[in-house]
Amino acid sequence: MTRFAAIFVVVLSIGLSGCREAPPQFQANGVRALSLERSRSVPTEAAAADVSAVVSQLFGTPGSPKWPAGLLADDDQRQLVSLDRLAQAAGGVTSDEANLHTGLYQEHCVICHAVSGSGNGPASRFQVPYPRDFRVGIFKWKSTRRSSKPTRDDLTQILKNGIPGSPMPSFAIVRPSEIDALVDYVIYLSVRGEVERELLGRAVDELDYDTGPPEEELRLTLVSTGDGDAVREGSETGDDAGTDSDGSDVELSEGQAMVVEVLQDVVDSWVNVEPSLVPPRPQDTDLAASIGRGKEIYHGQVANCVGCHGTDGAGGLPSLDYDDWTKDFTTRIGVSPDDKAAVKPFRKAGALPPRAIDPRVLAGGVIHGGSDPETIYRRIHEGIAGTPMPSMDIDENANAGTGLTPDQAWDLVNYVESIIKP
Repeated sequence: MTRFAAIFVVVLSIGLSGCREAPPQFQANGVRALSLERSRSVPTEAAAADVSAVVSQLFGTPGSPKWPAGLLADDDQRQLVSLDRLAQAAGGVTSDEANLHTGLYQEHCVICHAVSGSGNGPASRFQVPYPRDFRVGIFKWKSTRRSSKPTRDDLTQILKNGIPGSPMPSFAIVRPSEIDALVDYVIYLSVRGEVERELLGRAVDELDYDTGPPEEELRLTLVSTGDGDAVREGSETGDDAGTDSDGSDVELSEGQAMVVEVLQDVVDSWVNVEPSLVPPRPQDTDLAASIGRGKEIYHGQVANCVGCHGTDGAGGLPSLDYDDWTKDFTTRIGVSPDDKAAVKPFRKAGALPPRAIDPRVLAGGVIHGGSDPETIYRRIHEGIAGTPMPSMDIDENANAGTGLTPDQAWDLVNYVESIIKP
């Protein structure tokens, strides 16, 4: 080998080794930290550092996820997700001779939803609407109450069917076991992200994090046992104590107790969620007459659907409102979404450009969350979480000036169906 060739090989090997990418890591929620800093007028660096350390201990890394079962209150919370399914969804993409895949989240989801589930993946800026930010814990398309988390079946159906009229595709060709693993991973990312958000807020508001960390009693940490593990489970008596690996009680500081409390509250919000009940659709109704009544309700003052969706669902009305994910770092903390200079620091922290939310064009249109009658009924009753679409009071004894009876709600459903599919 000539001297030139030898030098070339050395340089090439150095260059190739330098091009190897480090394993992806969860990014801290800088947008949330900056929002708190602006709204509370206190620095958040100390709080963010401690929260980041705690969240890493609780949930691990994208390549090696953890589920903090030992700190959860009961079996329902502990079994919300499976570590085996998380492992299948996590890490880099691989497949074996039987075509069984791992790294499912990176394979199917990360391009839009990003590694941490923030919704600002590489393809996100070109999509309308933006991909969902799982970390806020708010989901639009579900069968549950507006303030509730989706059911596992809700998430499964979205993965199988996609979201018509949006960039979210169908993954119907993916194996059911892989769909299950992705559902677990989405729940995991949402729990992780919401715990991070809540701990940041409570650290600033309740634990005296300002110019630096507070006294040790108030710091957000995980208590360690003699063998290096975290506290296994909370005290059955409700005291601020836990159980060490040898069965003895471990006293928790105020900061440690807050970590356990926030973790359990967030996980519990996913446990035992139930669909919002929809009364049976009247079967003996004159459909044409029902559609006529529904049209009056649509254009009337009580429902006032026309105010956003336009006459007969034709749309065309300008929108000056934003979804909750945008309001979180703009209007709720006194920042105008149109003020590019004020928004710029949040963009640098990971926020997507503010984009006004447009009401759905119903006439001959595609309904994002599903167009079956029960889903339309739920949209009228519950609204759409995270958006300006409001909920409507539906009750058998509803006041004529403020709400609808179930039969009136079904009249409105019949009218909406008639303009979606004329």
